[in-house]
Amino acid sequence: MCPTDHSSVCTFDCPDTCALTVSVEDGRIASVRGNEASPSSEGVICNKVARLMPELVHGKSRLLYPLRRVGPKGSGAFERISWDTALDLVHAGLSKTIERFGPQSVLPLNYAGPHGMVQGESMSARFFHKLGASQLFRRSLCGAVRAEAWAGLFGTAPGCPPELCADADLNVVWGNNATVANLHVVRRIRQAIRKVGKLIVIDPLRTKIAEQAHLHLAPRPSTDVVLAFALAVAFERLGALDARFIAENVLGFDEYMERARAFPPETAEAVCGVPAADILRCAQMMIDAQRLVIAPGNGWERGRNGGSGVRAAYALPALLGKMGKGSGIVAAAGNAFPKTGAPLTRPDLAPPGTRTLNIVDVGRHLAEDGIDPPIRAVVIYNHNPIVVHPDQNQMRKGLARDDVFAVGIDISMTESMAHCDVVLPASTHFEYADIYAAYGHHWLQRAEPVIPPQGESLPNTEIFRRLAARFGYAEECFKATDADLMDAAVDASSPRMGGKRGSAIPLDRPTQMLGSDDKPLVLFDNIRPGTPSGKIELKSETLAARWGAHALLPEFRPADTRFPLALISPASDKRISSTFGGLAGAAEATPLLMHPDDATTRGLQDGAEVKVWNDLGEVFLPLHVTDAVRRGVVSSLKGAWLASARNGQTISALASATQRADLALGACFNDTPVDVCAA
Repeated sequence: MCPTDHSSVCTFDCPDTCALTVSVEDGRIASVRGNEASPSSEGVICNKVARLMPELVHGKSRLLYPLRRVGPKGSGAFERISWDTALDLVHAGLSKTIERFGPQSVLPLNYAGPHGMVQGESMSARFFHKLGASQLFRRSLCGAVRAEAWAGLFGTAPGCPPELCADADLNVVWGNNATVANLHVVRRIRQAIRKVGKLIVIDPLRTKIAEQAHLHLAPRPSTDVVLAFALAVAFERLGALDARFIAENVLGFDEYMERARAFPPETAEAVCGVPAADILRCAQMMIDAQRLVIAPGNGWERGRNGGSGVRAAYALPALLGKMGKGSGIVAAAGNAFPKTGAPLTRPDLAPPGTRTLNIVDVGRHLAEDGIDPPIRAVVIYNHNPIVVHPDQNQMRKGLARDDVFAVGIDISMTESMAHCDVVLPASTHFEYADIYAAYGHHWLQRAEPVIPPQGESLPNTEIFRRLAARFGYAEECFKATDADLMDAAVDASSPRMGGKRGSAIPLDRPTQMLGSDDKPLVLFDNIRPGTPSGKIELKSETLAARWGAHALLPEFRPADTRFPLALISPASDKRISSTFGGLAGAAEATPLLMHPDDATTRGLQDGAEVKVWNDLGEVFLPLHVTDAVRRGVVSSLKGAWLASARNGQTISALASATQRADLALGACFNDTPVDVCAA
């Protein structure tokens, strides 16, 4: 049979949410490439999706049938069972837990496996709300710090679309390993450079995009707030502050600048490690650019001062009056879409007073029984917590407990699934319908199945429909079809939807979110900040009320550690978070990058195996000595599975689950104190 081409969407945890063309032959994925009909993806996708997707869907690690554990937790010993038996086991296990400890002893442990609005979180949320299970604040694992920082400054407004990068006089890529995690921003930046645009990259690591920059600043981890303060002071010294724009559109300028003036470039150099001359050069380049675009990532939010760093940096274009007219910040794209979360997830079904737990604390709650009621049942889906959570050893300890009933739902046999009592096979995004609102661009997309569900796998929505029926939930909301759920996910009455329901937007092309003038959404062109004051709030009473008085303004907190090195964990060119980590092409251990001076001090040679350690664990990695990483910093790519490590620990074992960012109680993966020695 000849291959047939079908439109689809990449659902993984990446801001680009690429449009795909999928070739199908004999009911199997033959190849995956970019969809040229998409103005956002422009026919280009990352190598890892193009290379590894067929193996992910059809490879030996794919889960095809319900399983029951028959050996010790973590051993991977399972037997095949029927769906009826599996649902009975889940019902019995959860019911027994609820009978003894109450419904809040059950926890849904899910995160960002598929990013579809329906399969990501819809029927599952309805089920757990009705069950009365503990709820989960998920975003603190990643994304919440940056999102809260944005909300404090700009409220509910979206940032500018990434298309602005292509015509910018200056692009600033800040904390963003964009070549492997934000591909289409990089392509547009290259377009700008060909038009004589300039590029600044701010990152402790000389990434591939940094190698192309006209200026690379490498601050110490979690000192971005000091660098941003120094730039603000430089603007003031150079007479570049836009007094009129500030007076009309900015709240808290005086208080912000009072904080900033404590860190002029000369002082900032000692703190963040960036030469004062480079800070001044950066400031001048930003001043000179008529069209200035900042393209941030999630890397810099993952530190003790993550929220302050993001806020202080996001303030810089406002100080220069460079908002709109080709200038902006590529962030908060999710705000462009008319999402309707409550009709989709039905929080009204939850009993009053249901508690919410922070996802970063889950390992401790499972391992230590420090809350009442304790967590005695967990349902893991869209997530691989053993690989991606901080304090990996504590999470493993918690999931290894025989008195914790664990249910897993996944497309692959991950190391987290191996700790579950019952494993249910989920369909991939090529096997179900969904609607996709990106977090890196303003195009809404929809996809239908391109192949049938493999084996006996089911979409998340159908799995939770069946669980709801097994628990006897008769409400109509549990009978909603996937099309119904798509319609519930977005507000069809919003002008941005063009009069279409979620289930009716085109399949062959994405739908762009536009302003009232039918132009792309850009702050100060066709939208205003959605803050209480209607201005850019450098001083945020909203954040202070939500996270404490310290969040009123950005601030710098010095490091307090006895360890001499800071470990960062940027995005991988072989994995998307932990996705693909179990496949042959992405399963090997990633090297530890170390500056030559740090290696010489420790007597370490390039290519040697080293031990990276702190009080939480130890990880063995091959060493690569390079000046691509600054002194005092070591780097290894995130997302490696335990099987890649000779002692069953990866770098997530070294990240603290108690050290938190200054906003949203965010995890601090890129501010991890360690030391390194010979293995």
